Amino acid sequence: MGKLIFADTGEEYELKDESPIAEICEEAGIPFACTEGVCGTCVIEVEEGMENLSDFTQEEEDFLGDMDNERLACQCKLQGGNVKIKF
Repeated sequence: MGKLIFADTGEEYELKDESPIAEICEEAGIPFACTEGVCGTCVIEVEEGMENLSDFTQEEEDFLGDMDNERLACQCKLQGGNVKIKF
């Protein structure tokens, strides 16, 4: 089990390991469009716990280029541990 924490609101959500974060992000107000990693609408900033997310997908590499602290919420899965994000 891990936690997805929204830096803006302080809200925390527990997720099972290997769970996609998209549904919770959408419920929290992050906009989504294509959900395929092509449009970039769901870009999030990871403040803490990048190592607790799944590896970057090819779609993220293609869209984001510099893979620093941004991810596409539609492409991420929580591996365990805590992840704090901002949008």
